[in-house]
Amino acid sequence: MVEQISINIEDLNLPSLFPMMIAVVGALVILCIDLATKNLHKSLYIILTIFVLLVDLLAVVGYTGTTRGFFDLMLIDGIAILTQVIILVASILFIVLAFSKQKFHEYKYAEYFALFLFMIAGFQFMVSSDSLILIFVGLETSSMALYILIAMHNRDKSTEAAIKYFTMGALSTAFFAFGSMIFYALTGSVELGQISASFVASEFANYPFILLGVVFILGGIGFKLSIVPFHTWAPDVYEGSSAAMAGYMSVVPKIAAFVVALRFFEIFVSVDNQWVELILYTIVVSTMTIANMAALVQTDVKRTLAYSSISHAGFVMATILMGTTQATGALFLYWILFSFANLGAFAILWMARTKENNTFTSDHAFEKYAGLIKTSPVVASMMGLFMLSLAGIPPFSVFWGKMFLISTAINSDYIILALIMILNSAIAVYYYLKLIVYMFLKEPIVNTEKLSMNNENNALRGVILIAALLSLGAIFYIDPLLEVISIYVEISGY
Repeated sequence: MVEQISINIEDLNLPSLFPMMIAVVGALVILCIDLATKNLHKSLYIILTIFVLLVDLLAVVGYTGTTRGFFDLMLIDGIAILTQVIILVASILFIVLAFSKQKFHEYKYAEYFALFLFMIAGFQFMVSSDSLILIFVGLETSSMALYILIAMHNRDKSTEAAIKYFTMGALSTAFFAFGSMIFYALTGSVELGQISASFVASEFANYPFILLGVVFILGGIGFKLSIVPFHTWAPDVYEGSSAAMAGYMSVVPKIAAFVVALRFFEIFVSVDNQWVELILYTIVVSTMTIANMAALVQTDVKRTLAYSSISHAGFVMATILMGTTQATGALFLYWILFSFANLGAFAILWMARTKENNTFTSDHAFEKYAGLIKTSPVVASMMGLFMLSLAGIPPFSVFWGKMFLISTAINSDYIILALIMILNSAIAVYYYLKLIVYMFLKEPIVNTEKLSMNNENNALRGVILIAALLSLGAIFYIDPLLEVISIYVEISGY
């Protein structure tokens, strides 16, 4: 006789799925509208996308249910809520850039905005679960959508960038799947909590296979984080993407991957597993240093910022190595402050994109911005603010993130790591100030008078001004921001 299984709807905690479902349903609605009525103006889809993201944000902020949901696959703790807020706010700022006067190919299609919402849903699943299967589903959903979004840019190196991203992404997917298989074979579970309990109970039996699984999972996560040695795709893909998409990729996919890495490596860091900590230590140091060295020799601003974002990812990865509550708070503080400045810098690159590319070898060569203070003083000042912030020059925003991160390393007895961070911060100042020197101290090579805030629409000006105000405002509101982050981190128990 077959035993009947009864399911209590209340125990499923379906509201835990509402934020993701809002994004998915919004994407389907956009596709249905496009099927029913062709040739609608692109602004309708932009407004619909922003509306869906705002409703999604309200659902996340207003969530009052239990931590677990949907057969215990969902994990809506403080970190999941905080990360989703960062993802959605950054996504809203990004999609507003579609109102720009620049007529890019991808905005003609409703599918672009639908894929964007599917990608957001994938990121939300990644950060709202500790099941390797659901994390994998979220990872693939977001990655497949992002591949197509890059290819839809349809300019110069976009197709090449999408193919490189897809090829490396397929390899990283295989790594993640194989690592998950190893952990399932060793523990009989794909939930990180149960995997951790099984390892502790068995005193990490079959340790060589555990390390093999760690390496494979690290390969899958490391691709999204673009940490060394999984970083080679990033500069080429950023260069082939639009400046706005490159800025978005440098912030949002990475914060989702950081949360996955945080949940996964907590298994090993919490018990002071020396081999895994050594692997993390090596990756952190090599990512910060190699990316900084590569950035020093770049001649293109976008590629420089690509290597810069890799280096910043190395800094943030150090918080996962430390594994303390203070370090987890430092992760979110650093990345929030970095996000403001980085999105603002890429938004200005977006504004500077022109079809006239006969003079320079690339769209964003340093020489293109020479003497910008004389022709577009407001734009030059904004870009200077973002460069000083990214460089960590006191008292600008990222400085406070770096200071808190370095103090966390010292408090965690990672003195040598703290010194390496300080050294890399000093090296990074050179290539950030390089652009400032071109803008403020050199004579214009080409006419950049049209590169002006006045020549753009309110949406683009608004995004740049918001990024600038947040970068400046963070100087005065670091303590309240850190308090909010600490509340969400402590709720999660990290």
